[in-house]
Amino acid sequence: MRADLGNVPTRLVALGSATVLSLTGVVVITAGPASASGHRPTPGAAGLGDRLYPLLGNGGYDVQNYDLSLTYPQKDPGQQVIGDVTITAVATQWLSRFDLDFGGDAVGAVTVNGKAAAFTRSGDELIITPQRALPADRKFTVRVSGFKATPIEPNADSPAGFVKTPDGTIVAGQPDETHNLYPSNDHPRDKATYTIRITNPVGWTGTANGIQVSRRQSGDKVVSVYRETHPMASELIQVAVGDFITYNRGRAGGVPVRDVVPRRLADDLLPKAADEMNEIPWLQGKVGKYPFENYGTLVIDGNLGFALETQTLSLFDTSWYSLPAYVLDPVAAHELAHQWFGDSVAPWEWSDVWQNEGHATWYEYLYAYETGRLKDYAGEDTLDEVYKGIYARGDERRARFGPTAQPLKADVIWDVFNPNVYDGGALVLYALQQKVGAVKFQQIEREWVRRYAGKSASTGDFIRLASRVSGQNLTAFLTDWLYGTKTPPMPGHPDWTVKPWPAPVPAEPATLSAPSARQHR
Repeated sequence: MRADLGNVPTRLVALGSATVLSLTGVVVITAGPASASGHRPTPGAAGLGDRLYPLLGNGGYDVQNYDLSLTYPQKDPGQQVIGDVTITAVATQWLSRFDLDFGGDAVGAVTVNGKAAAFTRSGDELIITPQRALPADRKFTVRVSGFKATPIEPNADSPAGFVKTPDGTIVAGQPDETHNLYPSNDHPRDKATYTIRITNPVGWTGTANGIQVSRRQSGDKVVSVYRETHPMASELIQVAVGDFITYNRGRAGGVPVRDVVPRRLADDLLPKAADEMNEIPWLQGKVGKYPFENYGTLVIDGNLGFALETQTLSLFDTSWYSLPAYVLDPVAAHELAHQWFGDSVAPWEWSDVWQNEGHATWYEYLYAYETGRLKDYAGEDTLDEVYKGIYARGDERRARFGPTAQPLKADVIWDVFNPNVYDGGALVLYALQQKVGAVKFQQIEREWVRRYAGKSASTGDFIRLASRVSGQNLTAFLTDWLYGTKTPPMPGHPDWTVKPWPAPVPAEPATLSAPSARQHR
């Protein structure tokens, strides 16, 4: 979005003039001159051009760090929250102005490099014009003070980022909702480190991603500070504030484990999360060292419609915890797998989300199988039978939702997080394993999370890495599986068939039950 602020001096900023004479004859200071080398400052793009979410994220800069402060004035889950954020970034071009994503209630003031900056809002774009142009390849800071945001009820049909529950508030930002809480460059391509400072009433608990570095009480308020030193996509932030307790389980595979649950439900919920102590060393044995400082589970009383892998603290609602362990534990392994696939290695754009969900689903089924619960969980005795069933529906799902690495649309969140991204993504990995063998496949998995740890990577990156590690040119093979409109033959299983699509019309009307909309993202 290229917003026109509707006044002559602002429009002249892009011309790079040091001073201009306005229509009223008054000298106006603009955002600064063109550089000595002739570079002309221009606005940063109001979006990164993501195929599915074109206006998500912003161009012209690369965020290095967020210093985020949030204040919760009362013990009221529905209250308006007040915040300040200081963003340290590097300009990737000469900037006359730039955008942040923000869909909250209000903004108090904005400074750039300590000086007051003009700002306006257009939809979810916060458009900032500094007093002087920002030079390319130079670090700058922008501070947004006194922003306000109000949480809303969870809704499984239309998930929201900043959510209230009976016990407090949490964040469920994937894929495009985090900026409803705070101003950010809200796209996984721009990862950054975080300091998160939470001020809340005594008796409430504030928890966030990473390690708690301090906690102090001042009068009737408690200030907790958390630091996430590993780069994190904005959609993975977690700030849980309310009548929660934090339970430290000790270490699993060398990883400190802490769980956060509503105080009133702790006795029921905490024992059900205990299998994470087995899942962590199991995943490390498959793909290598856990990538972050700690891990844990956050459970809320609400209907989110999904579970979500916020970085270092996976989010569930209580409906998952009403399910038997043979369902809950593989889903918990799915969310844990995301810490490697999706969190440490983030997607370059949202069409690459199969890399998150396909890998997590692969390890979900594998965990159910290796713990002897696949029959109860998926209705089959072997993984081959599970993937044979997924294969049979391949053409149907490609037609309805798009190829695995190219969802058709993003009108609603379930268009993107669709079955051909989850099961279809895992099927691509099964085909790859059949093609290169189990040993090479595991080498690809380990090298993927090692090579791109802390970064954002594309489907093209995955194809190139798989080809290099396997010693085979897999470009055509994986392109067919990831982008083809028809399901390719399965290596090693020439007898596997795909059901015709569109399906033949039945002779008599059949009663079909609607598939569950619930997802474990």
